[in-house]
Amino acid sequence: MYRKEIEAYVEAHKEEMIEDIFTLCRVNSEKMPYKEGMPYGEGAGKALSLAMEMAESYGFSVTNYDNYVGTVDLNDKPQQLDILAHLDVVPAGEGWKVTEPFQPILLDGKLYGRGTADDKGPAVAALYALRCVKELGIPVSKNARLILGTDEECGSSDIAHYYAVEKEAPMTFSPDGAYPVVNIEKGSLKGEFSAEWEESTALPRVCSVEAGVKVNVVPSKAVAKLEGVDIEVLKDTIEEVEKKTGIQFEIKLEEQYMIVTAMGKNAHASRPDEGNNALTGMLVLLTHLPLAPCAMTEKMESLLKLMPHGDTSGTALGIAMEDELSGDLTLAFSMLTISLTGFQGMFDSRCPICATEENVLQVVKAKMEEEGISFLTERMNPPHHVSGDSDFVKTLLRVYEEYTGKEGKCESMGGGTYVHHLKNGVAFGASMPGTDNRMHGPDEFAVLDELLVSVKIFAQVIADLCK
Repeated sequence: MYRKEIEAYVEAHKEEMIEDIFTLCRVNSEKMPYKEGMPYGEGAGKALSLAMEMAESYGFSVTNYDNYVGTVDLNDKPQQLDILAHLDVVPAGEGWKVTEPFQPILLDGKLYGRGTADDKGPAVAALYALRCVKELGIPVSKNARLILGTDEECGSSDIAHYYAVEKEAPMTFSPDGAYPVVNIEKGSLKGEFSAEWEESTALPRVCSVEAGVKVNVVPSKAVAKLEGVDIEVLKDTIEEVEKKTGIQFEIKLEEQYMIVTAMGKNAHASRPDEGNNALTGMLVLLTHLPLAPCAMTEKMESLLKLMPHGDTSGTALGIAMEDELSGDLTLAFSMLTISLTGFQGMFDSRCPICATEENVLQVVKAKMEEEGISFLTERMNPPHHVSGDSDFVKTLLRVYEEYTGKEGKCESMGGGTYVHHLKNGVAFGASMPGTDNRMHGPDEFAVLDELLVSVKIFAQVIADLCK
């Protein structure tokens, strides 16, 4: 029912929807320092304000929860369905070629820009689905609510703030994953570790290393400051390591120091094999150089031993595992800061249903402590699983099949979404199987046709679940 009307509505509002997506994507809404009334900084606050104004202009009742979260209600009837999306983004990063990160464009059927796919494009698609149901007058007896958060990328404290005062809806989906339905989200271990030592003045030496921007992003860049290294030896070692790792290096001279930059390819930490880790590539280079023996060089060797370049399954740490429902464990060594007297680092591991604190966290802790490294993380985030046999999930799969002609089935993902801790929450859209949106990477994009069909699917789901 209503398919013809829904499809006609979406086609008629296509240009308007693109401009609304671009309006939000022009705002850099990565997490910034707190500003009065803006818990996640000016960018996230501005994006939320724009989205609330947008929804109000379309006649919806909106509520702002202290600039943590904003909500858009279809009606004032009993709550039935929540749609959870987010307006914050990961940092722009480097390597953009098609456009600048916050200058979104439409090119060859794709919307390019930071946030087009994750998650401003899908958020606007959900808003237009509510518009579609409302403006077509499709009869519903229950409410659908769009919840727009601003801290999904940095811990979801926004949604904790929201659920401290509001109850979960009986059904929730987040358009922050992929089709058909993701009913399993892996658990995660954000491993934090450190070590300290006495400074060594012996040359040649490493003075500092900086790599990584966020724990859930495979780093595309690492920078090391070296002293006393022979330039020809460095160049020869770089040539050898570039062939071995695929990482590219640049050298810059600053007084008596050499600044070496490693350049790889970033990726989401849930799919680390899609990137090329500049951090571990840098460690390969540094451990190949004839540095003066000291505690720092020993600890760098220990780090590379535990998390070698190219090991994205935790094999060297002794935690590689998989199960039939949720797949294999992944690991990304994503952040490292080394000074003359110590280091701090983090990795991001996505863990299947079979993973526990005993067979993952405790194993990592023991391995690191064997190398004289302090492992500081005490808890794992458990996996999330909603039965694929529920009427809710079956409805999502049926509508997906009707509007795409593709097979609807339940799947597992390594990335965590807003629904991870909700009893009856799943990820649903907004990218189609086989589409790589370059989320968290340069030249992120959303396929326009996928967003348009998502509006149709979401509108039909609202009509069917809230009737």
